[in-house]
Amino acid sequence: MSRQERSARLVLEDGTELAGISVGADVSAQGEVVFTTGMVGYNQSLTDPSYCGQILVFAYPLIGNYGVPTLKLSARGIPLNFESEKIQVSGVVVAEASATPSHYSSERSFSEWLRDEGIPGIGGVDTRSLIRLLREHGVMKGKIIVDGAPEAPLDELKEHAPVKLVSPREVQHYRGLRGAPKIALVDCGVKANIVRILLASGAEVTRLPWDYPLDEVEYDGLFLSNGPGDPKACTKTIAHLRRALVEPAPIFGICLGNQLLALAAGADTYKLKYGHRSQNQPAVDETSGRCYITSQNHGYAVHEDSLPPGWEPWFTNGNDGTIEGIRATNAPFKAVQFHPEGCPGPRDTQFLIDEFLRDAAAWKDAK
Repeated sequence: MSRQERSARLVLEDGTELAGISVGADVSAQGEVVFTTGMVGYNQSLTDPSYCGQILVFAYPLIGNYGVPTLKLSARGIPLNFESEKIQVSGVVVAEASATPSHYSSERSFSEWLRDEGIPGIGGVDTRSLIRLLREHGVMKGKIIVDGAPEAPLDELKEHAPVKLVSPREVQHYRGLRGAPKIALVDCGVKANIVRILLASGAEVTRLPWDYPLDEVEYDGLFLSNGPGDPKACTKTIAHLRRALVEPAPIFGICLGNQLLALAAGADTYKLKYGHRSQNQPAVDETSGRCYITSQNHGYAVHEDSLPPGWEPWFTNGNDGTIEGIRATNAPFKAVQFHPEGCPGPRDTQFLIDEFLRDAAAWKDAK
């Protein structure tokens, strides 16, 4: 067989094996097997740091039909067409990977991209059957085994804090417009579009490692980013946030940031059976009753019953009723579980980030 047609298998921890062909790098990998029901946006999804350590299954049957563009960076070094500078997933599972993409910006095929970055992919899989299995039994650890490539035993897949792998090691500073608010961004694996939005507003942004002491930073607003893994593993971040909650400066979180803010406030989080990963998740505003279609990528949620006095649900999921946002009743502290910045997906709720920036500017002026 040719290199592209090397056989491959997906093996789940319950013993299930699915046969297919290698559509990526001819290496084996392992991770938590999760799925997304999004129809488009594979370039942004695979480069989303929140997927670090996971094997991503695409529900849509044809992936790669519009190809992959070349990575482009802004003058400040921020990716313009991806959500980070590399593929973050451990592996990919698709029904079919298009070998003949068609798009004006395409520079290579989906499979060529995976091979260039050393990421295994398996195609020819009945992804509908696989996703029904994951919905019934929940997400599982698994591994992609490519014929002829060495593999590690599945029981060697250990739990860890993947946020350490995607957070910067050093503080990064971006100058803003004169008089603009200072935003401290706790980077637990931030998506590039969040940074693009903050910088486009003219704000002065200080990008911090996930465990950086917040009392060493001057800010008018504190932004908590998305990121991978169990929020309870970010013990240092939670401890720093507890001290930040005694300050009146506005706080806003997204995805993992929502869970971290909840834990810092004294609430609890839990792992969802199979998570929310798509660009079509309904989030209902508990105040107005309005429903927004949102982009989501998370496997954990906040226990509503655990919210302490002074906190309330802000948004809930229209499908399963889980919490999609929290807010303090007597302080400018808010967070959402979904992604207002989209990429991929709708940006109908980007106004929430704009509101946070206005709150930070108001706080700056009031000091």
